[in-house]
Amino acid sequence: MSDKVVMLDTEELSDSTVADEQKDVKEWANMMNKGTVHAVEGLSQTVGRNITVTSFNLRTVAADDICDMVGGPETSMVGVYLSIQSGAPGHILLLYPPEIARGLIDMLMGQKSSNTHELEEIEQSALAEVGNIVGSYFLNSIADDTGIRFVPSTPQVMMDMAGMIVSMALEDILGRQYTDDIFVMETEFRSDDKKLNGVLMILPSTDFLSIVKKHTE
Repeated sequence: MSDKVVMLDTEELSDSTVADEQKDVKEWANMMNKGTVHAVEGLSQTVGRNITVTSFNLRTVAADDICDMVGGPETSMVGVYLSIQSGAPGHILLLYPPEIARGLIDMLMGQKSSNTHELEEIEQSALAEVGNIVGSYFLNSIADDTGIRFVPSTPQVMMDMAGMIVSMALEDILGRQYTDDIFVMETEFRSDDKKLNGVLMILPSTDFLSIVKKHTE
């Protein structure tokens, strides 16, 4: 897989960025970018396809606006959700349109295209394994840079409107902090034949940002 990624333009960050200085933001961007490359490498190896990162965006977003990043709160999505259970609190979401999720399952199970029509237990298990691999690759990369041990939760596969899927992570984060602004890392990726594209969304709490920053100083 290619290591080419889209780097963050820090000049586009809003004034509400968690980092106090542009240097901190750049360091965060580089760390998140590296973790994303590793996560997508894990996905590429799992499905046996060359997958590349097509966009990378690190910013703060009002909680009410996060669903707009994936087409709006009523957009039908298939999500794989993991929470970060140790080291520092945060959340990982893999989001796919339903037809893309079914195509991904076909790849994972060695089936012909358009063979998957329903997401039953076996199909959901396959998607959960993808989430586990992507989450582990990402967290292992961050652990290499910080020395903090991160453990992802058991992946949960959800088929619902984007608003319902994202709300699980938002409820936990907003309960831990005093601002409605959420620090979001959004990555889009796709395969060479355009049959696989999705969004990897990292939602760290402010505690996560503070702990990781302390270990990189």
